[in-house]
Order: sequence, then C-alpha cells, then structure tokens
Amino acid sequence: QVQLVESGGGSVQAGGSLRLSCAFSGYISSYFCMGWFRQAPRKEREGVATIDSDDDGAFYADSVEGRFTISLDNAKNTLYLQMNSLKPEDTAMYYCAALGSRYCYSWHLEQHSEFNYWGQGTQVTVSS
Repeated sequence: QVQLVESGGGSVQAGGSLRLSCAFSGYISSYFCMGWFRQAPRKEREGVATIDSDDDGAFYADSVEGRFTISLDNAKNTLYLQMNSLKPEDTAMYYCAALGSRYCYSWHLEQHSEFNYWGQGTQVTVSS
C-alpha cells in the first residue's frame, strides 16, 4: 500500500522560506512521476512542480518558477519542495502526489486527476 506523508508546513512572513518534505512508502511503480500541488480556500487545486524518478528534469508553475525547487531523494524515499521568497499568494494546503509514469510531462501540472496517490496535505501560511 502506497503512503505519502507531508511535513514541513507552517506560518512564515513574506520573503521567508520553508522546506516541505513528503515521505513515501510502498511500491508506486518501477518509474514514477511525483509532484507538489496546492489548494487555497475557494480555489481549484493547482500544480506547483513535478519531477520524475530518474530526475530527468522538473516542471514548475510560472507562479513559482525561480523561487521554488523540487527535488527527490530516492535513497530516503522523500520528495522535497524548497520554497524561497514566499508571498502571501503562496498560502495554501500543499499536497504531494505520485503516479506510475516513465516521465513527467508539463501537462501533468494541470492534470492532477492523473495522479493515483496523494498525501493528506500540509498547510503553508504566508503573512504580509
């Protein structure tokens, strides 16, 4: 059984940094795509960043490009999201997700329904 558990959320002032972690267990697939998604109150879930299991490259939403960095440590079975220069509009519940796929594609950011496995989320709040 696949489990994803996020941690690292919290409250921070604008301009600050946070690092989210997602510890995963169980067999996802020989190759997989993992991503971070977020959902603010009264808004739809949106893709933040994705990375594949071979770390062939990452995709980022335009709104976080240059500020956030996604990384994957296969030895530790942990996905990370380093978030710098945080803005109030980054406030949301952040979820990690995974699906069996040889690669991540840019459209995965917009198709969260493609992801089979989800964590419970971790809240990020950025105050101005």
